[in-house]
Amino acid sequence: MQGRGTDAHDLAHGLGVTRALVEAWLDGRSEPHPDLLVRVREAIGGGDGTGRVPATGPERQDEPAQTSIGWYHRPGHDDGGREFGNAAAFAFEADLEVLAREATQNSLDERDRRNDRPVGVRYTLHELSGDALARFRAALHWGDLQPHYEAAAAQDQKVGRVISAGLREMFERDRLVLLRVDDYNANGLTGDDYEDGRFAAVVRRQLDSRKSDVAAGGSYGLGKATLWATSRLGLVLMNSTLSVPHEGRTRRRLIGRLDLPWREVGGARFAGPAWLGRPDAEADNAEVVRSWWADEETVESLHLTRESEEPGTSFLIVGAHDVASLAETGQDRDGDAGDDEDSLERMHQRLVRALGRNFWAAMTAGGDRRPLLEASVRTLRNGVEHLTEERVDPQVHQPARSRALRAFLSGTTVDRLTEAGQVALTTVPLKVPERDGLAGTGGEHRAVLLVTEATDADGRINRVTAMRGNRMTVKTSWVPGLPVGTNPFQAVLLAGRAAGEDAPFAAEAEEFLRSSEPPEHNKWGQTEELRMRYSPSAHRRIAALTSETNRAVHDLVAIPKEKKPSGTGKVSKRLKISGRPAAKPRGTAMPPKLDDLEAVVDPSGAWQITAEVKVPHGGELWRMSPVAKLEVRSGPRPVVKWAELVAVSNCELRDGVLHFPSGNRRAVFRGVTDVSTHPVRAALTGLVVELQESKGGAA
Repeated sequence: MQGRGTDAHDLAHGLGVTRALVEAWLDGRSEPHPDLLVRVREAIGGGDGTGRVPATGPERQDEPAQTSIGWYHRPGHDDGGREFGNAAAFAFEADLEVLAREATQNSLDERDRRNDRPVGVRYTLHELSGDALARFRAALHWGDLQPHYEAAAAQDQKVGRVISAGLREMFERDRLVLLRVDDYNANGLTGDDYEDGRFAAVVRRQLDSRKSDVAAGGSYGLGKATLWATSRLGLVLMNSTLSVPHEGRTRRRLIGRLDLPWREVGGARFAGPAWLGRPDAEADNAEVVRSWWADEETVESLHLTRESEEPGTSFLIVGAHDVASLAETGQDRDGDAGDDEDSLERMHQRLVRALGRNFWAAMTAGGDRRPLLEASVRTLRNGVEHLTEERVDPQVHQPARSRALRAFLSGTTVDRLTEAGQVALTTVPLKVPERDGLAGTGGEHRAVLLVTEATDADGRINRVTAMRGNRMTVKTSWVPGLPVGTNPFQAVLLAGRAAGEDAPFAAEAEEFLRSSEPPEHNKWGQTEELRMRYSPSAHRRIAALTSETNRAVHDLVAIPKEKKPSGTGKVSKRLKISGRPAAKPRGTAMPPKLDDLEAVVDPSGAWQITAEVKVPHGGELWRMSPVAKLEVRSGPRPVVKWAELVAVSNCELRDGVLHFPSGNRRAVFRGVTDVSTHPVRAALTGLVVELQESKGGAA
């Protein structure tokens, strides 16, 4: 190309694009974006016949038919190293609920913040068989992949066995399940194919989260591995619409990544991963492929057609499976038995439940505040709708909790609960330590605590659900030591930026709590990052937050004794405290005995008890076992097991035995009975609790 003495290399450098892109313009394989067209014409003098300059027009995203599209398999290491699978994928179980949590969290973190609209996430299960499956394999260039799959499946190690099961599912049963995760109003896979950016972080790298916002849910770069872990074939295809143009384009940026173990095919050794794309003429290795701008026909043949031009990414998991769903349907891990239809339906429902449980808060709106997320699940068979698209409604899945958050967002909370349907608000302190020894990076944050009455659809009652800025559920914990007669409730703790941008030290609390989360982001506690960035004792601040939260819940839900409902007395009459005297009292010292007992039957039918123990004077350490029995009209009292025992104060629990050290006059423990061991419904019985001396008695 010679226009005004400018060659392809100089033109690419001047425009800030790759030489390959310029050559594609010259060959007629693509056209410059209208934003670049004027600069191109200026550079070559408007086109002088030596180079082909396209006319002004709408953005064209198509590259020619995929005759040059193919698979690049990374060569084996020269030093003989071998990886028999992607280690990051083993950090999570191949479980649809885990996938839904991790993938949706990533989409939520990638929400396009240039507007206040929610990110839309849709999960599509699609079962292929017969001709539809054959056409899909052809679009995948299956002939190039098959020898690699056969070599991987022949290996007697975990990944090889999973792949072998996936191949049997596809060829012997003529069945392949695709699971597509689409997000809209998101950033998309922006950036260069190889350099720093979202594209390279997802497609080329491991342990690169590319999330600078401290409110982001992810921080380890592991969550994306769940996409490949959910595929029995280790294969994920991607189609992205970019929020920021790359190479002058935004639509239908395609790439595929395959994760296989080390293998030997045709005398050549391969390290593991492979990519589906267009050969990159500028790469040092001519076989390396990059993403390509696909035509609509190619996108459709790969089941990657997006349903709007909004930016975002579609991830297609090829050979999706769900260990938990297979177990429920009676299938083994190889998928050789069971009811396919039932399994597909269970997979659909597990996705819906996981979205409702983990992201109800992100899907809740209030006042003039829009939700952060909208989510739905649908299921197809060979392109025909099998299960109607189901939009996840937070008010259906978490009615009480979503009511609490909606009241906070709308500004309709109260100080105390006096009527049904109200939401009480208070704040609790979190003392954020200084980060990296920098002054001014710590202070007292005030997290928001919301409490409202529970409903029958909420599941377990008397829980606190905690979250931070992206409003994904991090943890749910039971509130101990509640007095009998407490009305069932649900509580929500909003910490960091979830408490509001104007909350004191919200950003500092956000970063502190994010550092305290493990890769699963399912609790706050001690982590290596927290220890390094803050201090070895920083996790105690989180324990203090939990204690302050439980104390505040007690203050909000406590019922004065004179105002306790009459039903409480009826429950009290059904409780009895019993005890066996020590067989051999040590002098005049008698063993600890139950002094007070409070209990309630929860919605699951279990007895929840809080017991106060009187500990005698003396220097002995007593070991006592609490025993729960049902009071029946005749016959011996049936013993029921404990589903949960917790030492609350002045005692320790070891292997189901309570240890009462000397020096304390009072101790408290709590317990929940195991409903499966109840021979009679709790509502039809009384409860007897005995404190029996364990073997060894006093030490």
